[in-house]
Amino acid sequence: MALTTPRREPLADQVIAQLRAQITSGEWPVGSRIPTEAELVERLGVARNTVREAVRALAHNGLLDIRQGSGTYVLATSELAGVMHRRFAEAEKSEVTELRLALEAAAARLASTRRTAQDLRLLETALKRREEAWSSGDAEAFVLNDAAFHQAVMAASHNRVLSDLYADLGEVLREELRETVGPVLEQDRYVTHQGILDAIRAGDAEAAAAEAANALNQCRT
Repeated sequence: MALTTPRREPLADQVIAQLRAQITSGEWPVGSRIPTEAELVERLGVARNTVREAVRALAHNGLLDIRQGSGTYVLATSELAGVMHRRFAEAEKSEVTELRLALEAAAARLASTRRTAQDLRLLETALKRREEAWSSGDAEAFVLNDAAFHQAVMAASHNRVLSDLYADLGEVLREELRETVGPVLEQDRYVTHQGILDAIRAGDAEAAAAEAANALNQCRT
């Protein structure tokens, strides 16, 4: 029997895989602008049309957002996240907030009894970056770092389904936060998350859930 030669992926599919890897690995974080078309052509050593086809495919799948005159930005870290964003983009803000409340309180409760020393170090770093972003006055940086802190809480819960669901809903939740904080950060509206970390560190499940809920409720007022 003659051996069959494995089918080679079309070049565009290979480029799609390379670009997707840059996104899912965090090399290109959500909200960041990816290299220009010309830069990608040079980096990948492929034709401009191949790069354009790959970028359009990832935009169609919800991972990238092509903004005419501005560039192409990372919108989500997975195809499912892109689907979530399209599905709930028009959802009522109050309903998204209620979902955040349920997920974040549940994660804080679990994290308080399951967190490791490494989890606590990551939470401390994430909280510090959140505070620094607020102090900088950069609203978008604050949104991204606030989301990163909550994702760290999800990771500390050691519930993979909960953590993955929160990540896949990421852009929907970040948009809700953008609306809440507005384009200009007002110092008197800062809501600390230190209580969440302290309760998780202390192993107090009820306090952790209450702190997470209280922090979100303060953001709404």
